[in-house]
Amino acid sequence: MGLNVALDDFGSGYSSLSYLSELPIDLIKIDRRFTAGIGRSSRSEAVLRSVVALAQNLGLLCLAEGVELPEQREWLQEAGCTLGQGYLFGPPQALGEG
Repeated sequence: MGLNVALDDFGSGYSSLSYLSELPIDLIKIDRRFTAGIGRSSRSEAVLRSVVALAQNLGLLCLAEGVELPEQREWLQEAGCTLGQGYLFGPPQALGEG
């Protein structure tokens, strides 16, 4: 059908590790709380590095939510996360805009 499946807000709430082996997931979207910790929390950074490595090992795309600063984007790129969403790239848009 040409659809891709994303596991949203990975690392919080109901995003269980078991979904990675049970569901046909194409993309992991890392919860914005971890992105916010870049440069402020070594634990958040460790989680980010681990999730990026996990995604790479499973052959999945990895996207970081909540990218607001160039420093966050640079850190994520160095960690191997090449996709991001957040105000650094543009504000949310309604369907059909942009």
